[in-house]
Amino acid sequence: MTPQRRTYWAVWMANLVSAMGMMSFLPFFTSIVEELGVTTREGKALWTGVCFGAAPLMAGVMGPFWGAFGDRYGRKLMVLRSMLSLCVFVGLMQFAQTPVHLLILRLGQGVFSGFLPPSITLVSIGVPKEQQGRVAGDLQMAMAAGAIVGPLLGGWITATYGVRAIFPFVAAATGLATVFVWLFAVEQRTDAERAAPAAPPGLKPVLQGLARDVAELLSNARTRAALVILFVVQFGIGASNPQMELFVRDLNPDFMGLSRERATGLIFTAMAVTNLIVMPLWGRYGDRKGHHWALLVAAAGSSIALFANSLAPVYVALLGTRVALSSFGAAMGPCAFALAAEEAPEHRRGASFGAVFSVRTFAMAIAAGTGGILSGFLGIRGLFATCGVAVALAVVWSARERSQRKARERAETY
Repeated sequence: MTPQRRTYWAVWMANLVSAMGMMSFLPFFTSIVEELGVTTREGKALWTGVCFGAAPLMAGVMGPFWGAFGDRYGRKLMVLRSMLSLCVFVGLMQFAQTPVHLLILRLGQGVFSGFLPPSITLVSIGVPKEQQGRVAGDLQMAMAAGAIVGPLLGGWITATYGVRAIFPFVAAATGLATVFVWLFAVEQRTDAERAAPAAPPGLKPVLQGLARDVAELLSNARTRAALVILFVVQFGIGASNPQMELFVRDLNPDFMGLSRERATGLIFTAMAVTNLIVMPLWGRYGDRKGHHWALLVAAAGSSIALFANSLAPVYVALLGTRVALSSFGAAMGPCAFALAAEEAPEHRRGASFGAVFSVRTFAMAIAAGTGGILSGFLGIRGLFATCGVAVALAVVWSARERSQRKARERAETY
């Protein structure tokens, strides 16, 4: 096996194990904050959203920095850093005594975690641009596969041993993933990196390079429009996911004799199965038709699915509409990362991937807290419908921008 293939499979397996661990507790934040003494419905919704969103908020802040740092000092190092931080901070969550303790640990997790961008950067070096969508989609399949098992396992652990028992399991899983990457992944250098002089030491050059890379990425109109689509769709998904356990309780499911915890886990597992199947297809579709176009199509479908979520009268309908949402939302990751790869030089890809990751995580972070607040005023159904409207408006705007840009390009040709 070549070093490139060995690195790919090492990172793929590490992402699989880490995703399984993370998704074993993320769907059950309502139970976690209940364990920490929150009793009112409004308090549960608020603390669920805030704690859920704290990690992606800080990961969004730090994502471009870690990407630029990895471009200069090693991408494998960044994968190890992110996975080890999950092991430490999630492991410490079992000792949290109040929601504030949990919030602090989630903030710390977000500062140092975020394993997807460095993972994609590490395995994408040397891959042709026309195959970037396939590579990003295939690697994210590992996360989808881990997310299939994680919610079911988390639901079983919560129902059998209590919610705190999940945290040492996650710490062990992510610790194993760290060792796996350390032993088997091999970092490759680009031709530009081998020819370039050694990077000057210190933080200032990293920040200067980061500012340059992000400015170049955002100067591209096609990329800007795609990032808007990415943000709004992830906002819609991120606002609804933390409230799912409460919504399942409202519907009082009587489905195959499942408890409410396991019924909640089934929704997330079904969404993960859908991601696993559909994500690589979106990557290949974007490679053929254009990644911006693929994002537009997927966003339109996401808007319809969010409206359908808001109308679900029974648990089975909610399960079906969440699967539909997942089938469209699966396009966001591979197509956005592939679009960034097309617009960035190979040796500076880490910062561009970090910017895409930041947009996704900022959306999730803001959405989690905002969703917890808005659900108190609009109700969960009203929250879903509002997200559907926001996504629809973003699709209309982005489609108009795309049409105007193509008209300008045709005019310049003639």
